[in-house]
Amino acid sequence: MTYKPFDLTGKVALVTGGNGGIGLGMADALAACGADVAIWGTNEDKNAKAAESLKAHGRRVYVRKVDVSNEQEVIDGIDATVAELGRIDNVVANAGVGFGSPSFVDMKTETYRKILSVNLDGVFWTLREASRHMVERSKNGDSGGSLVGVASLAAIEGAARNQAYAATKGAVISMIKACAVEYGRHKIRANAILPGWIATDMTAQAQAAPAFSEKVIPRVPIRRWGEPEDFGGMAVYLASDASAYTSGTTMIIDGGYSIF
Repeated sequence: MTYKPFDLTGKVALVTGGNGGIGLGMADALAACGADVAIWGTNEDKNAKAAESLKAHGRRVYVRKVDVSNEQEVIDGIDATVAELGRIDNVVANAGVGFGSPSFVDMKTETYRKILSVNLDGVFWTLREASRHMVERSKNGDSGGSLVGVASLAAIEGAARNQAYAATKGAVISMIKACAVEYGRHKIRANAILPGWIATDMTAQAQAAPAFSEKVIPRVPIRRWGEPEDFGGMAVYLASDASAYTSGTTMIIDGGYSIF
């Protein structure tokens, strides 16, 4: 028998914030390996461009404008995705924002609330509604699924001037572990991905800073910025049957930065 653990034919994957950056890198790999893909994003122009690139893989692609900081939009988004694609086997709660501050004491409450609303509330609602769908399938004899939360190295390392962002990412890891324990009986796995320094729109300011390139990136053992496509393999693994016994873990993708 041919061993094809990474063949995602017949599976449906949802990636929030899937119209660019790490999200699109993961969605592209999922589609390339045979999954039908749904992506959510708030920028409709980016949604449309991402959809065109994903359709090149010959899979079904569903795109929806969803603000994950709005509970009802998430609930409606899950229902609409299931109605359009028939099911959701894998959800990647990736949508997030990052706003720093000159210092912790200068961080405004409005900034804190905005970061929490997207990075924590949005992940909570996305995972909750996806879990509801997967558990219902399990009760009907169709068990299995994968929940993925995109956290950050900021969750496990000191992130000066980014306390709000770090707090949300630490919470994502705890939420994922709780889901892994609660839903393992339904063959639903839950895992977190922790990106390091990745070249996306969110890190544009750091990419443009000579001091950052001279002092931080040289500390990455692989000696470069990470790219969105560097997350494709992990996304496929966690969506595939190859990860059937992988749950409650934190997958660090940082080129070795956190150990150097």
